[in-house]
Amino acid sequence: MLNMQGRPTHVGEVATGERQTFTRNRALQMEEPLIFETGRFDVTGVDIDEPEKFTPRLGAHARKSGIGLPGLTEPETMRHYVRLSQKNYAIDAGLYPLGSCTMKHNPRLNEKMARLPGLGDIHPLQPQSTVQGALELIETMAHWLMVLTGMPAIAMSPKAGAHGEACGMMAIKAAIAARGEGATRNVVLVPDSAHGTNPATAALIGYHVRAIPAREDGTVSAEAVRDALGPDVAAIMLTNPNTCGLFEKEIVEIARAVHEAGGYFYCDGANFNAIVGKVRPGDLGIDAMHINLHKTFSTPHGGGGPGAGPVVLSQALAPFAPVPFVRRDGEKLAFVEHAEGTQSFGRMTAFHGQMGMFVRALTYAMSHGSDGLRQASEDAVLNANYIRACLADVMSQPFGDRPCMHEALFDDRWLKDSGITTLDFAKAMIDEGYHPMTMYFPLVVHGAMLIEPTESESKASLDLFIMTLRDLAMSVRDGDVARFSGAPYFAPRRRLDETRAARQPVLKWVKPVTVAEAAE
Repeated sequence: MLNMQGRPTHVGEVATGERQTFTRNRALQMEEPLIFETGRFDVTGVDIDEPEKFTPRLGAHARKSGIGLPGLTEPETMRHYVRLSQKNYAIDAGLYPLGSCTMKHNPRLNEKMARLPGLGDIHPLQPQSTVQGALELIETMAHWLMVLTGMPAIAMSPKAGAHGEACGMMAIKAAIAARGEGATRNVVLVPDSAHGTNPATAALIGYHVRAIPAREDGTVSAEAVRDALGPDVAAIMLTNPNTCGLFEKEIVEIARAVHEAGGYFYCDGANFNAIVGKVRPGDLGIDAMHINLHKTFSTPHGGGGPGAGPVVLSQALAPFAPVPFVRRDGEKLAFVEHAEGTQSFGRMTAFHGQMGMFVRALTYAMSHGSDGLRQASEDAVLNANYIRACLADVMSQPFGDRPCMHEALFDDRWLKDSGITTLDFAKAMIDEGYHPMTMYFPLVVHGAMLIEPTESESKASLDLFIMTLRDLAMSVRDGDVARFSGAPYFAPRRRLDETRAARQPVLKWVKPVTVAEAAE
């Protein structure tokens, strides 16, 4: 195609008021088409011999058409995925302020240890006599977690936070059934500010959920819990520090009330990063709590997973812990893999959990030591309060100008009548090179913006982030709606219709239909 100046025009070029390149690349920020648009379907990047004659055994499951994968050369394949990786935001690229997610730096020492021969190449079906070192590592990690939480028992096998929630609640359900109250205690109390997985987990294993409202200060009162208790209550699921970034100051009274009513206390440990080395959950009256190793102990998170969610248990719940678990017999360690003859509720998952995550987490814990883990918590809280204080005069806080724990929470009152929403503000952060903070969560705060800097960030890093948000806030005050309404302007892709993308996702590439030009 030629434009009006007689120059070739890239198909799909859109005039945006700024200079366009022919390739649509911006120097090293390269426009990357889909791999289906790059490759050819009639060739492969390698030579494959024609198979000898054989009799297929798939029957009706045999493929009836071509596989539909594009063929590329090795350089084309490598370039495609390298370019895609350059479009990803990552903790190795910049500050990742997602509240309630603890996206902290993952030290490369962790990775080196996880790849050590004998740890990175073992197989779960090896004889136990050949993996004594791995069993000792699991036992050591379990010991650290029990010491840090003040709990006497632990299940290491759960593979993520929600999996750990299910484990803890299944132990509670087994304990209640053992008392003969399984049919009558069928309600779980869940605060309005809880993670969404909490009520989902309770419902998944057969409980009814009864909501507990938060007070105006963002915490749960012991009085509200007492009002909701009764002979039908099996447990409460509470996050501490809670999702508003605040420590539940009446947690001991809440635990006492739940226990007096015959229930158990499950604590969501997603925010353990704020209190490691400072508070032992077992001392607060907690019966079960999962620990996200992929948050608190720095192992890869999200798309860099997998995760790990060990669950610590009180003395009352210890007999009901799932199998497998490590048992020491003198100098030898063994996995107890069968629940027969015990009160265990059974097996949560195949094998032992995420071995690579155990290695990384133990490396992190041992390299920090007890004093270093405590300092990490203190620094996480300090960093969050630094952000809170530095933005308090330009962004509104739902619970007043009061100290927070490891994450700072803002609402959208300061955006009122500006024509700019929380989503607009977050999209403008992308143009500035930052991943947005957690938006619209917790649900108890309108237009919530939840920021967790973690302890990984230096003061220089925080200062730049703070000044960026202050600059954006000044643009809001100046009425510069255009800076926000179409943002992001500089990302590889502009703003999506997110509602349509969620409801009508395109999950399969379809070859475009060729439309003949009139001149043809």
